[in-house]
Amino acid sequence: MNLPKEYTDAMKELLGEEFDAYLESFCDKRIYGLRVNRLKISTEEFLKIAPFALTPIPWIDNGFFYEEDAKPAKHPYYFAGLYYLQEPSAMTPANLLPVQEGDFVLDMCAAPGGKSTELAAKLAGTGLLVSNDVSASRAKALLKNIELFGVTNALITSEDSLALRGLFDGFFDKVLIDAPCSGEGMFRKDSKLIKAWEKNGPAYYGAIQREIILDGADMLKPGGSMMYSTCTFSKYEDEETITYLLENRPEMKLVAASGYEGFCHGFDGMEECIRIFPHRMKGEGHFLALLKKDGESGTVTRTKPAGREQKLDKELTDFLKLVSLPIEPCCIRMVGERAYLLTDSMPDYYKLHILRAGLLLGEVKKNRFEPSQALAMALKKDEFAQTIDLSCDDVNVMKYLKGETLELSGADAEKQGWNLVCVDGFPLGWGKLTGSTLKNKYHAGWRWQ
Repeated sequence: MNLPKEYTDAMKELLGEEFDAYLESFCDKRIYGLRVNRLKISTEEFLKIAPFALTPIPWIDNGFFYEEDAKPAKHPYYFAGLYYLQEPSAMTPANLLPVQEGDFVLDMCAAPGGKSTELAAKLAGTGLLVSNDVSASRAKALLKNIELFGVTNALITSEDSLALRGLFDGFFDKVLIDAPCSGEGMFRKDSKLIKAWEKNGPAYYGAIQREIILDGADMLKPGGSMMYSTCTFSKYEDEETITYLLENRPEMKLVAASGYEGFCHGFDGMEECIRIFPHRMKGEGHFLALLKKDGESGTVTRTKPAGREQKLDKELTDFLKLVSLPIEPCCIRMVGERAYLLTDSMPDYYKLHILRAGLLLGEVKKNRFEPSQALAMALKKDEFAQTIDLSCDDVNVMKYLKGETLELSGADAEKQGWNLVCVDGFPLGWGKLTGSTLKNKYHAGWRWQ
């Protein structure tokens, strides 16, 4: 690999006698990992049904290595949202941020959703998750992964950090900033990033990081915790960014995060920080710094969206009778013909560019209600009145995921009307049965390619 001399010189200074071992790691096989979605299944139960060989990632309790030829993105369980494919070291920031149920959490640079989905699993449907990415196009991928995972308590936004701070000053219990960076830790994984580094290196990203990290600290309430991470090795983007934060926000303090054999301490006296290097660990590169804001945790005034209970269409209320989730009509917000389920903790979001607030239930269309893909993914099999449950090796599963019409027989053919289509008990999407023909309602943009 043709690494820039400026980069190799910096790494040699950083690593000293370990530099040669780092260079040799470029000859190693790429590492692949997946993380179990504990919103849908426990790690123990997933291991009982896992369709390919898995090896535990020692420092991630719901993370596993897999071999490249396993192709987990081609298995129906992937479409059921049972796991997320993620590079192992990148799992660490969300794993180590001490999120508790009921917390208000911000993932500031969230796309494509690897860290947000784990934060949501930790919240277990309680509190609030604000998942933000400044890039509207990348935020669309974030939205899909949030919906695929069955998250119901998220506000998905596309704003810069300054706009967020204007609305959420002192608002969050926990903040995660996986900052945009020069990506030095990803050079082994994707050599195209080397050219990007030559165009925009540490100096370019360092300026962005310094703005973001101050805004993140300001949105943290007293007593709250913040995780700052990057997938780069540059001290300018890592330890020096933390130094900048501590100098400008003296109420922020570094705290030690849980370590693991093979993790390195930070440089320049920052023993509390964590460094992950590919010649020491089975993974790419990462930097992590856990910080806490001085002060006592207390109640913060959090405004909710203004408005009043709306009259709901009969088509919607009739459909919701088939759903066993406790849905309060006062929490449903109609926007045009679309119905959204908001959590009690949803803040005033009208000044933000949002992609989704709460759970999209579906849409009222010409005297009928069409449930959303997001609702299907948020339900469990026993939470809807009628289901078509297919085994993962049934040819109808692939037909369904490709958007094809299914012909049913036996007891399934008697389930007229709306059905929640499942694979081995885990929802995939909707189908509407007329006679023996199941009209496919699987989301067109999610279909098997």
